[in-house]
Amino acid sequence: MTSTATTTPTTTSTFGVLIRTGLIATVAASAATMAVAAVGHAAGISLDVAGAPIPVTGFGVLTAVFSLVGVVLAALLSRFARRPRRTFVRTTVVLTVLSLVPDVIADAGAGTKALLMLTHLVAAAIVIPAVARRLAA
Repeated sequence: MTSTATTTPTTTSTFGVLIRTGLIATVAASAATMAVAAVGHAAGISLDVAGAPIPVTGFGVLTAVFSLVGVVLAALLSRFARRPRRTFVRTTVVLTVLSLVPDVIADAGAGTKALLMLTHLVAAAIVIPAVARRLAA
């Protein structure tokens, strides 16, 4: 008796896995940035920018919004880019650096500016590698 095995090539990711990974990374990054902000505030770093306080939950909300923008970007690149992983990493690293500019020029103390920048870097360190692993090289 002869059996024939049919194999199909597997890709590095599927759309569903990419989205699921992105959502998990978004939740983790949001929690992490809120934790960083809370620890910084507990250590005496002001969360006031231009005289208005940023609530700790605000860090999580904005992290979620911009992380989801990154997940959408990854989904688009997975469909249209020749090298989705490379393009995603390069693009998101540039966007992360650009996201630090408003923190540098914000009307806030040096400690507050450093804390704001740290939250951007923490979120990027969680989301970018997690999503990039799910994109084709």
